Amino acid sequence: MMTSAHIAQLNIGRPLHALDDPRMDGFMDNLDRVNALAERSPGFVWRLKDESNNATALRPFDDPKMLVNMSVWESVEMLERFVWATVHKQFYNRKGEWFEKLATPHFVMWPVAVGHIPNLDEAKARLECLSRHGDSDVAFGWGHLPHIKLWMSRKCG
Repeated sequence: MMTSAHIAQLNIGRPLHALDDPRMDGFMDNLDRVNALAERSPGFVWRLKDESNNATALRPFDDPKMLVNMSVWESVEMLERFVWATVHKQFYNRKGEWFEKLATPHFVMWPVAVGHIPNLDEAKARLECLSRHGDSDVAFGWGHLPHIKLWMSRKCG
């Protein structure tokens, strides 16, 4: 990826239970740990957070249960390493315990100018673009990037 662009990502999820339900403990009890790991990871630029140091109180979608995670990374490769080559992968592999399987895309990436911090309206528009039109250079998922090997080895979609 060119040095004039970074990569932004939005990931959404609808929890199966209330966040204070004991069945969500495996997710909620590790949120700060995984977020801190992201912030220490090579290539990390920024992440969306509220006064609780995560984004669980933010509800930018019409669905009041929908959670959001948004961040910016120096490159797709650096985001890939965080997602698939750190402890984050263990929690990703357990997402079915905590989140509904959505009928539409729940994850989108897009290029942003270096120094640009995307807002939630921009992120929602990118996710909508991916949902309506599929992968493009404007909004895409891992499958749009054939050089990303860790995702390919997991055969995730």
